[in-house]
Amino acid sequence: MDHRKSIQNRLDFIEENLKAQITAAELSERAGYSLFHYYRLFQPAVGMPVMQYILRRRLLHAIYEIHGGRKRIDVILEYGFETYAGFYKAFRREFGCTPSVYLKKRRARRPCKPNLYQEEHMTISHKKASEILAHWNLEKEPVSDIYYEGSGEKADSAFYAGSGFVLKFSADLDKVKKAAALSRLIENAGLQAASPVAAADGGEYVQDSGLFFYVTRRLSGTPLLSHGFFEGDYAAKARFAGEMIGQLHLVLCKVDTCVNDVNLYETVRDWAMPRAKDILPLPEPFRREYLETFGKLYGSLPRQIIHRDPHPGNIIVSQDKWGFIDFELSERNLRIYDPCYAALAVLSECFDVNRRDALDKWLEIYRNIIWGYDSVVKLTAEEKRALPYVVIANQLVCVAWFSGQDKYEDIFETNKRMTQWLISGFDELNI
Repeated sequence: MDHRKSIQNRLDFIEENLKAQITAAELSERAGYSLFHYYRLFQPAVGMPVMQYILRRRLLHAIYEIHGGRKRIDVILEYGFETYAGFYKAFRREFGCTPSVYLKKRRARRPCKPNLYQEEHMTISHKKASEILAHWNLEKEPVSDIYYEGSGEKADSAFYAGSGFVLKFSADLDKVKKAAALSRLIENAGLQAASPVAAADGGEYVQDSGLFFYVTRRLSGTPLLSHGFFEGDYAAKARFAGEMIGQLHLVLCKVDTCVNDVNLYETVRDWAMPRAKDILPLPEPFRREYLETFGKLYGSLPRQIIHRDPHPGNIIVSQDKWGFIDFELSERNLRIYDPCYAALAVLSECFDVNRRDALDKWLEIYRNIIWGYDSVVKLTAEEKRALPYVVIANQLVCVAWFSGQDKYEDIFETNKRMTQWLISGFDELNI
């Protein structure tokens, strides 16, 4: 039986009454369950006990308001903490760092109301993560959150376990198996990849509370940073990124494993463009020409298994080696999707329509990523013609998907503005 509706109603109630006294007994009574049964339903659906969840939401809202400039003593009293010392202690216990360190690591934004129907991953506490790590005999390793460099966003489905491991989880077992298979194949080909570590029982993953957990080794090196592409010799950095994606594709084109087969043209024509039409001002002449030309080109464009999410943070570089992480989204698609995606990821983290100098520089970054890729994987004439269409396809898919995700409102707005700007300068995307 699906209890999400009942639990979601209680999550909405909690969110609207965070500054009031809320008890588990009150929530269970409102839901029509015994207290014991309510606890049994709540934790598997949300990922933590009900009172810990309420505390976590209060802490997140309080730190957001403190960061916004309100007096901290007023905020913590409103959210039920008697002293700042009590708030500080609870915050450090829940998030594994002090409030000031937390704000330095991540971008402060209003906590989004949880939606069980939109989010694949549940909230996993550090305590729960430590319990899971016991299956790998890593329960003594300190658990810490992962923050993406540049954006400050917290990873929704991964933790660091000490300095050498990463604990990841997903509700989709196929994603877990796909990431494991591809990582092993890439590692066997001589590139760095975060392949899974066997658990104590010899398995690659552990199932718990409807999620599949697995551990990988943490790759040595540092991720590329989007803002770093705009500094120094940006052309050389961009070409290097393009070459790395090309080298990855040389390996992936020889891989034979089960992945989703995606028709990008049909996805845009039948889903993304109709949905984006209500969000973006798509001139009818542009829409007709786009679909007609892209449709004619599509059948001639090379397809293979691609990374699908090669943003700079997923490219790890050290002094003598480099590699990729996060193959959970890999699919069979147009091969030029990946270099286009990488260029757009750089733009999305630095986009400002009023900074023409930065936008002009990004166009050079985009061209050099493509040139670097072309130097390793020779592009066909049809692929070169299709590049602007694949860039826009990528953006239409992003806008359509993010439009239905409340927690990514900022990313949705950025990608909407990006798409409008890219369409207005469509011809500049030609190589």
